[in-house]
Amino acid sequence: MAKGQISVQTENIFPIIKKFLYSDHEIFLRELVSNAVDATTKVKALAIAGEATGDVNGLRIQVKLDKKAKTITISDQGIGMSQEEVEKYLNQVAFSSAEEFIEKYKDQSIIGHFGLGFYSAFMVSDKVEVVTKSYKADAPAVRWICDGNPEYEIEAAEKQERGTDIILHINKESKEFLEEARIEGMLKKYCKFLPVEIQFGTRTESTWEGEGDDRKEIKQELPNIVNNPSPLWKKKPNDITDEEYKAFYNELYPYSQPPLFWIHLNIDYPFNLTGILYFPKLNNTPELQKNKIQLYSNQVYVTDEVKDIVPEFLTLLHGVIDSPDIPLNVSRSYLQADGNVKKITNYITKKVAEKLESLFKKDRPAYEQKWSETGVFVKYGMISDEKFNEKAVKFALLKNSEDQFFTIEEYKEKIKDLQTDKNDRLVCIYANNLKEQYSYVESAKTYGYDILIFDSMIDNHFMQHLEYKGENLSFVRVDSDTADHLVQKDEKKESVLSETEQNEVKELFTACLGDKKGGHVELKALSPDDNPVMITKPEFMRRMKEMQMMQGMDNDMFGDMHNVVINTNNPIIAGKLLKADKEKQGEMASYLHKLALLQQNMLKGEELATFVKESLSRLS
Repeated sequence: MAKGQISVQTENIFPIIKKFLYSDHEIFLRELVSNAVDATTKVKALAIAGEATGDVNGLRIQVKLDKKAKTITISDQGIGMSQEEVEKYLNQVAFSSAEEFIEKYKDQSIIGHFGLGFYSAFMVSDKVEVVTKSYKADAPAVRWICDGNPEYEIEAAEKQERGTDIILHINKESKEFLEEARIEGMLKKYCKFLPVEIQFGTRTESTWEGEGDDRKEIKQELPNIVNNPSPLWKKKPNDITDEEYKAFYNELYPYSQPPLFWIHLNIDYPFNLTGILYFPKLNNTPELQKNKIQLYSNQVYVTDEVKDIVPEFLTLLHGVIDSPDIPLNVSRSYLQADGNVKKITNYITKKVAEKLESLFKKDRPAYEQKWSETGVFVKYGMISDEKFNEKAVKFALLKNSEDQFFTIEEYKEKIKDLQTDKNDRLVCIYANNLKEQYSYVESAKTYGYDILIFDSMIDNHFMQHLEYKGENLSFVRVDSDTADHLVQKDEKKESVLSETEQNEVKELFTACLGDKKGGHVELKALSPDDNPVMITKPEFMRRMKEMQMMQGMDNDMFGDMHNVVINTNNPIIAGKLLKADKEKQGEMASYLHKLALLQQNMLKGEELATFVKESLSRLS
């Protein structure tokens, strides 16, 4: 037996490794299994090159748990190491054998550069043993032992088969990793798509033989393979059916609703990237939070926090991205500044835009059916990404109250005759709640106006985006003014009331407001068929208040800004109200005002209860 000292800069390196090498200690399993896959891939590459003999078919990695001995063993049938290689690679912290091998066999697929990966074993172990035998026929097996100090032991070992066994003697603080369910969960999380089969224990499979009373159950113990070595994203898109894409989505996110559609990413220049991104159904909020895009590096799971790689407006997508060109184990600021990351982000944006445009052109009715789900992505993308916006104006849709869909250009053409204001701007009239704004919508329709439906959280930002992008559009909510003033054309009707009568009406309704904040009385000569009293909310003030609320501000700077519009040409105002005695006038004005508030859902609490009680008393 020989003894030596690991080559490090300071004797305090191991406590640092144990505590700070990785923020999450469960990463040790990913690192060690990835290294085992690396060793397996290397021996296959050597066999192809004619430099290694022996069977390289059906190679498998085994993970074994021994609760009694408190050990976890990761075994491979890969390249193995000679004593010289053990001393070279295991005894020099952060020196990765992958570097030299990649240089020599760079045309083969190698998982790669986990230089400190092996030392993650010491985060959870009191002692680590490595028993290894090189693929070289004349190299004897070797055992390396280290208990987390710079000193190590190395000796000859009894091992007949090529490969490496890493035995972790789990420490007291890490006893959670001695549970089968914990290990299997980690393997399925981090190693689910590694390119070599990973066995963890066995499973029982039952088959039945015979018929009737002679029917017997035959139980068979089979290896429990926890991974899928050939994930769908590694295959060519032309070789994959729609059902296979849906089945893979279910493999990624069991029990989730089927996706709307998907995008297969596949590029090898100027960077390498493969993957599949799925557009989920947005009506399932819990799944949106749970099912995130998974990032892999050569099929090794890295993270599901991909905001530095995937454009922000696409982070609600599901699926996988696999790229060896994304820098790992670096700070977030460095990751954001990396040239490849920016190229990958641009590529993903481009592919999503191309897919959406293709769907729009290929089958517009089907595209329109999905718009309630995909519209959020498209609108958010247009707001946040200039390049995406340039492409999306061709396939972004506007939906009206008749369930008809239009591109932006189509809609501009539709409304130009009736909805162009005095400044030659096209006025888009919208509702965000057809039920609550029903009477306003119906009134606007009598003027021939078309009503858009803007009922998602993002629409407030989206309409402002379109207004400021030079589309010559302005947006007003259907209740922001009376119907004949939604499109300002400087057209005025004559009131049937004299100036004195108008002043009298204004005083009555001003008294109804009392000291309430935000109300303003306005007289208008509208059609006799329009309601006697209406509540309108100025577009600018309403938008400012909504933006204020979205930002979490609650200082109520704008109050509950609204106009109480009195239709002086309505028979109730021009006739009954003015002809009633003074006391009756006040009661009628108050009742009409409350009816208008009720229509806008602005009569609540005690006021609503009192109004209902008074209304019932009128019937008794």
